[in-house]
Amino acid sequence: MSQQKPLSLSKILSVVVLIILLSVLGYYGNKTVQSYLGQQAIDKTGLEIRSLEQALALAKGSNKLVLADMSAIWCPSCRKLDQQVFSDQQVKTRINQHFVYARIEYDSAAGQTFMQHYQVTGFPTLLVLNADGEKLVQLPVSYQPLPFMATLAKVVNASL
Repeated sequence: MSQQKPLSLSKILSVVVLIILLSVLGYYGNKTVQSYLGQQAIDKTGLEIRSLEQALALAKGSNKLVLADMSAIWCPSCRKLDQQVFSDQQVKTRINQHFVYARIEYDSAAGQTFMQHYQVTGFPTLLVLNADGEKLVQLPVSYQPLPFMATLAKVVNASL
């Protein structure tokens, strides 16, 4: 029967450092891939991306409501919303007719401010605001274009 030599402290530390390094690389690699896929989905929506401040200014001049989309570029649920709902031509038409669209990115100073001001706790979160920035309603997130359009129609009708 052979005896095993105990691992030296330097070998243990090397293994620990390697595990930590691989974990960090895996995390950032995944976030990079998810962010790339998220940007692709945003680009395919064809919606003009505006900051909240830009959207509020346009809403005042056009007598429209603001549809504020609180999202994270690396978020799979946000990407699904972009791909399945915001990319739908009828949805885009309805949004452009009655709303000024604003996308607020979670990983930004504006995103942190938005979350605190409107007490947003997750994403995607869709808020309808008036031109003064007052929250009128939080929309339920739907990944189906027709129910989403029905919800937008109810909001528009209630605001008339």
